[in-house]
Amino acid sequence: MRDMTTGSAHEHLWRYAVPILLGNWLQLAYNAIDSIIAGRFIGKDALAAEGIAGPVMNLVILAITGLCIGTGVLMSEFFGAKDLRRYRQSLGTTMSVGGGASVLMAGICIVLSPFILKLLAVPDEIFDITTVYLRIIFLGMPFTFFYNALAAGLKSAGDSKTPLKFLAFSSVLNAGLDLLFLGVLHFGIVCSAVTTVVAEAISALLAIGYLVKKFPELFPRREEWKADKALLEKILKYGAPSAFQQAVQPIGKVLIQGQVNALGVTTIAAFNAVTRVDDFACIPEQGISASISTFIAQNRGAKKEERIRPGFRAGLRLEIGYWILIGAITALFRMPIVSLFVLGKGAEEVIETGSQYLGLMAFFYLYPALTNGFQGFYRGMGKMYTTILGTAIQISIRTLATFLLAPQMGIVGIAYACAAGWTVMLLFEIPYYFKCVRTGLLKESQ
Repeated sequence: MRDMTTGSAHEHLWRYAVPILLGNWLQLAYNAIDSIIAGRFIGKDALAAEGIAGPVMNLVILAITGLCIGTGVLMSEFFGAKDLRRYRQSLGTTMSVGGGASVLMAGICIVLSPFILKLLAVPDEIFDITTVYLRIIFLGMPFTFFYNALAAGLKSAGDSKTPLKFLAFSSVLNAGLDLLFLGVLHFGIVCSAVTTVVAEAISALLAIGYLVKKFPELFPRREEWKADKALLEKILKYGAPSAFQQAVQPIGKVLIQGQVNALGVTTIAAFNAVTRVDDFACIPEQGISASISTFIAQNRGAKKEERIRPGFRAGLRLEIGYWILIGAITALFRMPIVSLFVLGKGAEEVIETGSQYLGLMAFFYLYPALTNGFQGFYRGMGKMYTTILGTAIQISIRTLATFLLAPQMGIVGIAYACAAGWTVMLLFEIPYYFKCVRTGLLKESQ
């Protein structure tokens, strides 16, 4: 556990953020490996099925993650205030109500899977296997929720290392099972989905066992495994906006992908490659944002408002430092990076197209570094609707700019569209931050 209400803000943020960064990279690497295993050992139909199911899965998973992020802010406040009873009640209410809701949602999603895939115009030849794959993945939704809720509980108490260990174990186990059942025993895509669910279940069980054994004072007592109405209202106030915010991003990306599809096969291939690079650049910045949120929320709970601004500035320095690192790597090695994703006829054109995009984005990654820093600040302050508005502004401007620029400029236009969305988001967030400072809103919750 890490009490962030005393000591160096920079040290707390750095030690908290690094495990989250490693976890982000690990998850991204596993997703890429999982696709490679499916494509090489089962075939292109399996690879296509996983690719189609991915956005649907991400929409649900990001919504779950967003809910737990919002709840984690509330638990950070209670932990900072040393109110462990309310901390346990928050976790118990989240897991009891959220667990039941995730079971219900899993059932609904399983029933609706064919209708969802029809809306996505999935080709007939892979419709059945995609439906089966998606339904099995949805069976694991309750496990996904329990793991994320418990991980949020640990992170809110300043422990970001333990969730990383569980994630690492789960990823290695999942990859090992895939290699065994798909590569050695030559089972099909159903087995790929089953191994994913098994890994999720084991992660959830490990998290429960760890919390019960190592920190029983943080695990809900029997009487705390019930829905506290007042707490539930506060949990939804914090968690629902975060869940909605997380779900907005993939919807915007689907619209942007539609514009990319009109630019031809070369641009589609290049864009699919560079978006993987975008993920490696931007998602870890969200890990630093999470550390800012936890630091601020703990100090708000402890009534130590004087530590909030120095902690936020330290977090922004980490965000900018990370941008310098990832921006330099992207700028210097953009062509070799894109070449990892493509081979054979037409590869040179794809590499050239992708390199043009990454050459610009290496500099533009500064913008999400700053926006994530401010999002972390507002989330830690409990101003969830501010984070929603910022995200909605960003994705709306980005999508509109893509529709305007992509037909004229190609993939380069999409890079400028990204920069436009982030810039307008900052034009909203930065003045509002100084308004909070000037009017004393740092001492108030939403």
